Amino acid sequence: MSKRALITGITGQDGSYLAEHLLAEGYQVWGLTRGQANPRKERVGRLIPELSFVNGDLMDQASLVAAVDLVQPDEVYNLGAISFVPMSWEQAELVTEVNGTGVLRMLEAIRMVSGLGRSSGSGHGSGQIRFYQASSSEMFGKVVETPQNEHTSFHPRSPYGVAKTYGHYITRNYRESFGMYGVSGILFNHESPRRGAEFVTRKISLAVAQIKLGLQDKLSLGNLDAVRDWGFAGDYVRAMHLMLQQDEPGEYVVGTGQMHSVREAARLAFECVGLDWEEHVVVDPALVRPAEVETLCADYTCAREALGWEPEVGFPELMQMMVESDLRQAARERDHGEVLAAAIW
Repeated sequence: MSKRALITGITGQDGSYLAEHLLAEGYQVWGLTRGQANPRKERVGRLIPELSFVNGDLMDQASLVAAVDLVQPDEVYNLGAISFVPMSWEQAELVTEVNGTGVLRMLEAIRMVSGLGRSSGSGHGSGQIRFYQASSSEMFGKVVETPQNEHTSFHPRSPYGVAKTYGHYITRNYRESFGMYGVSGILFNHESPRRGAEFVTRKISLAVAQIKLGLQDKLSLGNLDAVRDWGFAGDYVRAMHLMLQQDEPGEYVVGTGQMHSVREAARLAFECVGLDWEEHVVVDPALVRPAEVETLCADYTCAREALGWEPEVGFPELMQMMVESDLRQAARERDHGEVLAAAIW
């Protein structure tokens, strides 16, 4: 009998790649969405026609209980979040409700539907719902060591990072308090052609496409020296799935172990179309974060040894993939008036 999975954040980059991966593994997959009229839901539904949908909202406890009870999933992947870090300074309370308290609500929904009571934290039964929490490298923030692993201390530098840290710890608490099978993937930055247009790598690839086609001339960026460990989202969803197949739940850092600056990302992207990035990039101080996270780099030894996971797509290949995709989309928009996917993803 096919396994059943419920994914929150189904209309985002990770949700769509994960749904495709699980369907290829023979799962029945449901995506949690809010309401019926949703352009992003319609787009992912066209992209993945085998996907089913169920209504629910991470800010509404009753809707989550109803969704879990209806789907009766073997696995729940909580990818739903407000994921654009700069927004968390502007709407800190909302980000906390969704990214932090939303995790608690989903854990409670699973606990209530499963009938789990207080326990000693042992006995992770094979028949219970397994839960994946999308934790974040932003929890490390002002890093105390490089690279970062599962034992590195957290020092989040944004309301987003603080909320994600709460979600991480409450998942661990439910594992220890109720014996719930709950894992957290501490994922470092991961990108793709489906990345939202507000994120720096996609902002760069979209601008490169527009500039190459003569539709714009300049690209405004913030801190060019900020360094991240960037990988391909399609690789990272494989790690999510592997985490829930282990005998015992735990926490895993997922990344590439390689650091790249925003400056390098811009250079690589412009090189894909034969342009000099320095002729087009301008620094806008307004785009610099109030509290910057300068250096993030993953030590994914545990994921490699315990899960057998390795990243497959390198950073230059990733940037080329994104630029080529956005070139095709920009050309269609120019020639046929189609709306860029960036407006949807």
